[in-house]
Amino acid sequence: MSEAIARDLMAQRFRSYLPVVVDLETGGFNAERDAILEIAAVTLTMDAEGRLLPESTYAFHVEPFPGANVEQSALDFTGINLDDPLRRQVAVPEAEALGEIFRPVRKSIKAHGCTRAILVGHNAAFDHGFLNAAVARCGIKRNPFHPFSSFDTASLAGLMYGQTVLARACRAAGIEFSNSEAHSARYDTERTAELFCAMVNRYREIGGWAQAQREQGMEEKP
Repeated sequence: MSEAIARDLMAQRFRSYLPVVVDLETGGFNAERDAILEIAAVTLTMDAEGRLLPESTYAFHVEPFPGANVEQSALDFTGINLDDPLRRQVAVPEAEALGEIFRPVRKSIKAHGCTRAILVGHNAAFDHGFLNAAVARCGIKRNPFHPFSSFDTASLAGLMYGQTVLARACRAAGIEFSNSEAHSARYDTERTAELFCAMVNRYREIGGWAQAQREQGMEEKP
């Protein structure tokens, strides 16, 4: 019974969209030209009380696509070593990484009674642009994510905490953040998921969501 309640709450909360947190580490800032080097996604779920929670993490090291550009400055920033033997063993082609992430996302969409996923990211336009470019490059026909809508935790955290840097926003929300572990797609995605859940749940606690529902109900009455 509680699972059915949670399913209905999630389907209603974001206009039937399922928020999925995504982070990519890349070889530069040009989505058409620069390589995706790491990708991670965290699916979210909801309990019977309407609290948003991280569910599952999916993360992959990605082989640069043929002809991709990788800036040394990007490697210096992320700390990614393309020649690391361990990375070479586990890195997968771009299309395979996307497929391995999209599969559970589609499953989660169905499980929560939603119609499609909506990307959540810190400076979401960056990740969304690279994701869309990779989808087009790989010829993927069934992208589970909305093609342009997203939730940007940098903007939301600026509104709620006066902080737009991920580390500072997390700390303002009471979430531990390790600078030494940052700039890996898995770590940044998991912290961003915690931050997004904290903000959504805080909005609910102060009555924002309930008030919005009441006002919408009043507007829809004849």
